[in-house]
Amino acid sequence: MNGKRTISVMLVGFMAVGLLTGCGNGTSSSAASSADSGATGSEVSANQTSSTSVSASWKRYDGVKISMMVDTDTSQDGVKAVLKLAKEKLGIETTMETRVGGTEGDNLMKTRLASGEMSDVTLYNSGSLLTALNPAEYFVDLTNQDFVATYDDTYKSTVTVGGKVYGVPFENTQVGAVMYNKSDYKKLGLEVPKTWDKFLSNCKALKNAGKTALIGTFGDSWTSQVLFLGDNYNIIASNKNFATDFTKGKTKFASTKEGVESFQKYLDVKDYYNDDYLSAKYEDGVEMLATGKGSQWIMLTQALGNIEKDYPDMMKNIGIFAIPGESADSNGITVWYPGSWYVNKNAKNQDACIELMKFWVSQEGIDAYNGARMPSGPSCIKGVKLASDVPEAVSTDLQQYFDDGKTIPALEFLTPVKGPNCMQITVEVGSGQTTAKEAAQKYDDDCKKQAVQLGLNW
Repeated sequence: MNGKRTISVMLVGFMAVGLLTGCGNGTSSSAASSADSGATGSEVSANQTSSTSVSASWKRYDGVKISMMVDTDTSQDGVKAVLKLAKEKLGIETTMETRVGGTEGDNLMKTRLASGEMSDVTLYNSGSLLTALNPAEYFVDLTNQDFVATYDDTYKSTVTVGGKVYGVPFENTQVGAVMYNKSDYKKLGLEVPKTWDKFLSNCKALKNAGKTALIGTFGDSWTSQVLFLGDNYNIIASNKNFATDFTKGKTKFASTKEGVESFQKYLDVKDYYNDDYLSAKYEDGVEMLATGKGSQWIMLTQALGNIEKDYPDMMKNIGIFAIPGESADSNGITVWYPGSWYVNKNAKNQDACIELMKFWVSQEGIDAYNGARMPSGPSCIKGVKLASDVPEAVSTDLQQYFDDGKTIPALEFLTPVKGPNCMQITVEVGSGQTTAKEAAQKYDDDCKKQAVQLGLNW
């Protein structure tokens, strides 16, 4: 792998460490503001008409300068493309500063806000970390802005605190799913599985054909979590009150059949991984899937951007399907929602900031962003259509789950209770060091520490 390719893969890999805040300390996304929000699906549809239009008439703010902040792990290709177009259309000039990610960046954010020295617009978590920040004190209430009416309902819940909407989606959704080599499936006559047993049958057929049936990249331990976290659809589909009851301490993974089964899946697939799956890195997984060295990879769909950038000719051979559960009738996919832009209450030019946010979520703004950075899933804005050159893995495979209403947010968007040692636990069970029941109990115990800190009755 050449140096340029390695750097581009590593940057997105670092972003994902932050994204999986359900079991970590990053800042790209987090749990929903309330476990009782009732959000269990998405209403994104490619067939709707967006209320933001390509021919929108934009207010001009020539000469106005707006300061913006992102964390250092944020890829800025899409950001730069949107801001360049915004300068042309709105006359707004922007300056960008970065802050470190993770806990250190979170603390810096709070310090800057408390001191009144925050940028005009900042990128921060959606969900539970936003709630903990007390956004009413620091951020502009956007509830009555026209563009908020275009938000996907589930995304909207992740930036709503106390009935007020504060955030603007930074980018598209993504999912935790199985990416697969369509040529391998075609050669062996395999069908996209809708049950876990069928998935294991496909793994066996691939292995018998001399293929690496499943790519493992546990050398970057955050990647080991995706199978467990991406299985949330199957847990919630069978236990609709799981998130609420889990938050209240009324139910746990170890006492829930589907919760234990999520960890059992690691043991089910252990013999289908590449021999070096415990040491292989994220960048190795990208290369293996793109070049056909591995047939399947359970991963966040942000990896599609790496493949498209470094192996563009291979994109047409990549497909996606949901992590299957027991029943084909309830087959669906787990969705992660993005971090968001927030407008500082102390910003000098609030009207210009809001107009910039309106532009950001317009079809024009989204097209500019996606033109520079391939979308990893459908938009958080209703009616936004993906460009015709977006690979079928997103425009067809993923979009169908959204159109059919077969989506459920990752657990971190439904409860503030998060186990910080998730990746260590999934590596342990994935390497056969623990049983599924033991892993589930370890995760419950890990979550209890935070639940107690939150004052919950665990």
